[in-house]
Amino acid sequence: MSLTPTEQDKSTPRTAADGAPEARAAGRDRPELRKAIQEIVDSGFAGIQLRVNDERGEWVGSAGVSRLGESAEPATDGRFRIGSTTKTFTATVVLRLVAEGRIALDGPVDDHLPGFGLDRRITVRMLLQHTSGLFNHTGEYGDDGTVEPGIPWQGQEYVDNQFHTYPPEELVRLALSKPARFEPGADWSYSNTNYVLAKLLVEAVTGRSLAEETERLILRPLGLTGTVVPGASPEIPEPHAHGYYRYEHAGQWKLVDVTRFDVSWISAAGDMISTTRDLHTFFSALMSGRLLPAPLLAEMRTPHPKLGYGLGLFVEETDHGTLLHHNGGFFGWAALMYSTPDGGRTLTASLTTGDAELDFAATAAAFQKAQQALVEEVFGGGTAAAGTGEPVR
Repeated sequence: MSLTPTEQDKSTPRTAADGAPEARAAGRDRPELRKAIQEIVDSGFAGIQLRVNDERGEWVGSAGVSRLGESAEPATDGRFRIGSTTKTFTATVVLRLVAEGRIALDGPVDDHLPGFGLDRRITVRMLLQHTSGLFNHTGEYGDDGTVEPGIPWQGQEYVDNQFHTYPPEELVRLALSKPARFEPGADWSYSNTNYVLAKLLVEAVTGRSLAEETERLILRPLGLTGTVVPGASPEIPEPHAHGYYRYEHAGQWKLVDVTRFDVSWISAAGDMISTTRDLHTFFSALMSGRLLPAPLLAEMRTPHPKLGYGLGLFVEETDHGTLLHHNGGFFGWAALMYSTPDGGRTLTASLTTGDAELDFAATAAAFQKAQQALVEEVFGGGTAAAGTGEPVR
């Protein structure tokens, strides 16, 4: 695979963390943040872009490389795949439709999607909070280390399916062919299938695509011009860094550029593309009450006791107050999105993986360490919950 930059890669200006015009011109250089992102790159990531908004203003920076084999740093306004951070957007769309009176939060999902034969006890709330008990179509991982596979999500089979399109109905039917993990509402278990059903629910209720409803309810009102709901398109708009997947096959290690990828395999549970600026604008607006009525925002931020998951986001109590967040990622990409409850302080970031000799577990551990370091710097001692940053599967 060629690592030669495209002509647009060559011509796009790059903004380095140690000389970022947006940060330096305003006299807000933050050496502690520059040090943190460089340490993240040194730990094995190819590149990172970070945006912090707090009482000291806005700081943006990047470190590492945009593309292996080249020296240009990631653009601080670059687009990236946000993985499971998508779930917060999807949940917000559903809750906006609840506010419009078109969906009942505690009504049966089967009322709107009768073709799947869903358990009538599964409600819309259960989808958004991962309490439906439905099998995760990307695979289930038991506490004892056992694996119940779903669609291919790693190794050569994953790479071979790089441009394969999965209709959302196929993902749901695969999940429904497996036994439920528990009775609806009886427990909590992270399942991407819930958010595929949320997408189909929105489309059944409105007669429009989830992309159109996301545009109507979130992107257009907030002016989020860098955010994309790609569907089955493998493209990612410029400027962007490149993500890489390193894996072992037939006794040999391989490195594949996974920048162009049909992410329909994860659908509305993790398919979106955005920027650090758009994630900041979205999450700050959501937390400050600009997108949802106060009662629904309160419902969204009411956590399940098992792992602190509300409706499409995590709610974490730290020594320095409450943090709201939803991180995401899959091979090649990771995203961070954190905020205080009032939306006044946010951290948004993108990380790309490169050619470091890290297996899946090591990559996940490196991501968790990176997110914890950044949260410590920005929020003053908060630490990320152990399960919130794992790659979508």
